[in-house]
Formats: sequence, C-alpha cells, structure tokens
Amino acid sequence: MKRRNFLTASAVAAGAAIAPGFALRAAGAAGDQSGFLPIPKRRLGRTGWDLSIIGMGGIVIMNATPAVANNTVAEAVEAGVNYFDVAPSYGDAQQLLGPALKPYRTRVFLACKTGCRDRAGAAAALDESLRRLKTDYVDLYQFHALTTVDDVERIMAPGGAMEAFQAGRKAGKLRWIGFSAHSPEAALAALDRYRFDTVLFPVNFALTSRENFGPQVIAHAHQKGAGMLAIKAMAKGKWPAGISGNARPNPKEWYEPCSVPEEAALALRWALSQKITSAIPPGDERYFPLAMYVGQNFRPIEPEEEKLLMAHARNVVPIFGHA
Repeated sequence: MKRRNFLTASAVAAGAAIAPGFALRAAGAAGDQSGFLPIPKRRLGRTGWDLSIIGMGGIVIMNATPAVANNTVAEAVEAGVNYFDVAPSYGDAQQLLGPALKPYRTRVFLACKTGCRDRAGAAAALDESLRRLKTDYVDLYQFHALTTVDDVERIMAPGGAMEAFQAGRKAGKLRWIGFSAHSPEAALAALDRYRFDTVLFPVNFALTSRENFGPQVIAHAHQKGAGMLAIKAMAKGKWPAGISGNARPNPKEWYEPCSVPEEAALALRWALSQKITSAIPPGDERYFPLAMYVGQNFRPIEPEEEKLLMAHARNVVPIFGHA
C-alpha cells in the first residue's frame, strides 16, 4: 500500500475496530476524496513553529516492534504530522520514537516531559530522555501533570525543577519550556509565575460542558502569549466501576475514550475548533489514524453539531475536576 493511502485505509480499519459498521460509512466518505491532503498547520505561540493540528503521542507506538514504530512515524510524517510528544512514563516509547524520528529530526518538533519536581531529578531525567531519544536536544521540555498550586510552588522554589530547565536551555539541551496540567488552578498559577512558552491541557467537550474546565486556561494562555496544545480531546469520561487494567477495551487509556467513531471525530473537531494549535489523540493506536483522517479533512464544528455533542456529555462522569 502506498503511504498516501494510509490515512483513508487506516481510518476505516480503526473505525471498524472501535465500532461495528463504521468501515462502510468511512469508506464511502473516503471515496469522495480527490487526492492526498496534508494535515494543516497552525502557529505555536511565540515559538515560530507551525505545528500540524494533529500531534502524535509516543504512547501510540509503545510496545510495538521497531519496524512497526518506524513505519508508523514515517507514515505520519508523510501525512504532514510534525509534532511528536513523549514522556518517560510511556513505557518503551522513547527508545522506539528516537530511532524512528532520526531521518526527520530537523523537520519535526519533539516534545518531552518530566514528573520530577526537584532540580537534580529533572536534570537527570532530561539527560536520560535525550539518551533514549538519541538526540542532542528536545524542542520543548515540559513539567508533567501539574495538578495543584503546590506542584507549581515546588518546581519554582529554590532547588526546584525550573532551575534544571533553565540550565538545560542554556546548555542547548532544550529550546522551549512548557507544562502539562490537570487542573485549571494549577495551569493559571503556573502561567502567572513564569513566562511559559506552551501549555498542554485537556480540551474536552465533556469537561467544558460539565465542569467549565478549560476555557479559562485557553484564554489566559493566549493573554500570556503561550502556545496552546490539547490532550484528552477524544475522551468521554471515567471508566465504569469494576473496569480496570487489562479488562478495559482500551488498556492504554486510564479514561474511557469515545467508543463510537462519529462521536470521537466530532469531539476532536470540537477541540480543534477552539483556540488551540494542535491536539494529541489517545494513545490507543486505533485512534491515531482516525485522528489524522479528521485532521486531514478538518472543518470547524457547526452549532448544531456542537449542541448534539454536548448532549452526549449529560450523563458522563468527568475525568478531571477543579483542584
């Protein structure tokens, strides 16, 4: 199969795996395409980078063979994806992503993270990630999963991880400094404490509808000139009680993603219709080609579509809450 046909064929296969009957509907829609469409790009804050509106999370290739990882990355790059995000907590993803990106390293934007809150731990984590990724630098290094204001205070304190980030930037090991956050309170506090370059935050229809979780962070990030990146766009809610670990239909996801392809696609289109640069789909490899297909054929969500999507959130248990 030619790589230019990857998005259509893989999206059909992915949709069929997620929900029966999607293959025929997707194949019919794909038949309307006249040719290959690259995924569009948007500017990322003050960085000067134009990123693909769909990013690839390293967890997509976690536990894959090197050959599969190399081919997945190559197909993504050919489709126009130039934003890749990984973390040490994603199993063997760093070791697989580094070699797979090597032919394209100067053409792509590579982001990594650390959960360390102290200087020594963060410095060691950065060096280890660079070793595993087989690169001299990352374009973006992020504090991973800031959840409380106390998390922000810890990284900013004397001897905190921010000192390692700033030293790493001075040494050329990283170019931009950002964070991911799991509460608006932590994100807003971080933005007020430091001139961060990027924010990676849940931009999700159910969280916005049920918790008003996210709009305030997007607005504040833009006010501060930080680039806005999205996670959890295709999430639905918490797994029902009693479903855990390998019993989940999506073992890589600690939350329940949208299981119906049409809803997943609509949720992603909703997120991409907000003031963000790019969205990273779930780590479940079945969702990545579907997300790329949505990105390739992106159109802003219509008011009636948004109304329908928000109705789907009425009985959802949100995956996050306010700190």
